[in-house]
Amino acid sequence: MRQNALLRSGKGLATPSTARKNVAHVAVVKPACAEGRESHFAVRNGVRCAGVHLIVDLHGAEGLDDIGLIEATLRRCVEAAQATLLHIHLHHFHPNGVSGVAVLAESHISIHTWPDSRYAALDVFMCGKAIPDACIPVLRKAFKAKRVEVSEILRGQDTRSEAT
Repeated sequence: MRQNALLRSGKGLATPSTARKNVAHVAVVKPACAEGRESHFAVRNGVRCAGVHLIVDLHGAEGLDDIGLIEATLRRCVEAAQATLLHIHLHHFHPNGVSGVAVLAESHISIHTWPDSRYAALDVFMCGKAIPDACIPVLRKAFKAKRVEVSEILRGQDTRSEAT
């Protein structure tokens, strides 16, 4: 069922959400002009790309059901990466687990946790001059992860040659 069809049907609207009720302050970011869009690209090891996407797996982690800790950690990641936070949305599942996203002017950080397995999966995707790698020590320390695995994808390589 399409999302707007679900909303029109009214299904699930009477069920209270377990989403975090307090809304993070939303930053208003001035839109970039077309000429300034080039500065939104990243350069990694000499490769120009639309952004650096880190796939992060935390194993043997703690605090993965603590929505306050998760929000504070996402905020610390944004600060460490020198990124611009637009919005955070977190959803607490019952009996446990959290999924959420920090929406950034530079892209996003998403998290999905499985507290019973002491595992969390994160995507850290940033463009421009943001420093996604700065999030890794913040995540390791906050969740006391025993093992951290990081994979990197350079998104949108060689996009300049396709723009005409």
